[in-house]
Amino acid sequence: MPEIETFHLHDRVSHQSYGLGRVVGTEKAAVTVNFSTCTLRIVSPFHKLEKL
Repeated sequence: MPEIETFHLHDRVSHQSYGLGRVVGTEKAAVTVNFSTCTLRIVSPFHKLEKL
């Protein structure tokens, strides 16, 4: 089973659909990411999100 990536406040990330963003909030099973056009809460597992 693959390990689920962990994210921290202010991490720079890339999303397949939304592009580059920055983590602005973290929870046990979700992160909130500020992209240039919107802010989204993304729940685990983070299939389309990768840390830069």
